[in-house]
Amino acid sequence: MSSEANSGSVAGTATPYGLPESPVILEARGLRKIYGSGSRSLTVLADANLSLRRGEMVAIVAPSGAGKSTLLHLLAALDRPTSGAVYFASKPIESNQDSTVAEFRNRAVAFLWQRHQLLADFTATENVAMPLLLRGEGFSPSMTTARKWLAEVGLQDRTEHRAGELSGGEQQRVAIARALVTRPAVLLADEPTGDLDEQNAWAVFELLQRLHRAYQLTSLIATHNLALAARCDRVLTLEHGERDASFSLRDTKPASMAARILRRSTCCSA
Repeated sequence: MSSEANSGSVAGTATPYGLPESPVILEARGLRKIYGSGSRSLTVLADANLSLRRGEMVAIVAPSGAGKSTLLHLLAALDRPTSGAVYFASKPIESNQDSTVAEFRNRAVAFLWQRHQLLADFTATENVAMPLLLRGEGFSPSMTTARKWLAEVGLQDRTEHRAGELSGGEQQRVAIARALVTRPAVLLADEPTGDLDEQNAWAVFELLQRLHRAYQLTSLIATHNLALAARCDRVLTLEHGERDASFSLRDTKPASMAARILRRSTCCSA
């Protein structure tokens, strides 16, 4: 089923939640995250700044432990920064009201985990419908919308299979449908292909690219895969600080990433 066909049935003509007129949708200013205190404190992020412009797909590349997941958690309001702030549509998302933060998580932003985090004993349809049910939508319309999204990711024949009965690639497709069923403006993906073999990794990435375009998403994808990162509009690298153990962001052109891949390939073949 084509994305053009499905965009009418799944999402209609509505724009994603909270899509602002400003070209910048999600912004981080001076984010710092410190775990622990005193002599046992660990600074993971220091003065991290980024701006995600409407419609772009951006990759974050860094070694394990550099803080990619921490950064995504802060951007999704799944964790709070030690200092600094995150802005959505030019408004800070930090709030003392849990309902405001929950609204942001459930409608404005979607989070895609490396491990699918599906409920094994529930069907694919039930897993995808869960975010809609949690925000109070009716059972029948939620299940109908979930099935349409499963068709969008190529799983129209697997709707009633339990999550534990699906392959790894199929499970990640269900997770993508669950992430997008609420029609968010921003997709944050934490190593979405990290647990997949090369063939499935490329298939999932190409699916994300298609959905990104079809549903006017703004996407930020953390990955170790330089080849995937080079296919994005921009690449951010988390680089080690000169005077401490923290990491900060640096903007890198996809062409530079492609050149790095070529150099690695040449070295390995030599």
